Amino acid sequence: MSSENPPGVLPAVTPARVLAGLCLAVPVVVMLWVSSYTKADPELGGVPFFYWYQLMWVPVSALFTVAAYLLINRDEKARKAARTAGEQ
Repeated sequence: MSSENPPGVLPAVTPARVLAGLCLAVPVVVMLWVSSYTKADPELGGVPFFYWYQLMWVPVSALFTVAAYLLINRDEKARKAARTAGEQ
């Protein structure tokens, strides 16, 4: 059985999709690793590390999500272009 795709068809798993998945997985894994941030020091403006670290991940997670969106969007455009080129 050949692993080649017909003309105009991209593989289901592309580097962009893998990277997008990693972008979405990083914040989840970091927040589930609770033992890495269950401490009070260092404080930031009087706020214990436990709280400001979690709050820091809100905008960071948004950035990772935007990066994943852009990667998937670019991959979808490449798929559409490949399909269009394959039909002609």
